Amino acid sequence: MTAQDPAQPIHRVAVRLLPVSPDGRVLLLQGQDPAHPGDLHWVSVGGAVDPGENHEQAAVRELHEETGIVGDIADLVGPIGTGIHPFSWAGTDYVSHSTFYAIPVPGDAEVHFGGLEPAEVGNILQAAWWTPEDLRADGSAASDDMPDMMVTAIEAVLGGTT
Repeated sequence: MTAQDPAQPIHRVAVRLLPVSPDGRVLLLQGQDPAHPGDLHWVSVGGAVDPGENHEQAAVRELHEETGIVGDIADLVGPIGTGIHPFSWAGTDYVSHSTFYAIPVPGDAEVHFGGLEPAEVGNILQAAWWTPEDLRADGSAASDDMPDMMVTAIEAVLGGTT
């Protein structure tokens, strides 16, 4: 087994999940890289696919860990898209190969951070419901394609009606 070349990013397979409310908003998480406190951005729920998991299992696990919301694989919509996103976390560079899903969630769903991994505690700061238009105007999305992926998720869950 060879060591990871520190000059090369770590590639990881990930899932991203966009919970959609009946009124066409998407639940996002505000986070920061612990190496850059105060540099805040909005991200979708999600993370790495663990060994032995399929994408759908990882999506509902991440939803529960990061928001406290219990989802069912049968309620997942998608995949609705894919993306390749370079990012840094705690001084390590990654390239995330993400598969996106949507899921219908009540707009009054109670969100809590009790299931966060230790490295996420204090770095996932809040959750909020966003429209794609508001996030685009705010300019604080973690990736430029987030508002468009939100539109796709809303259309997939609500059938193009908001």
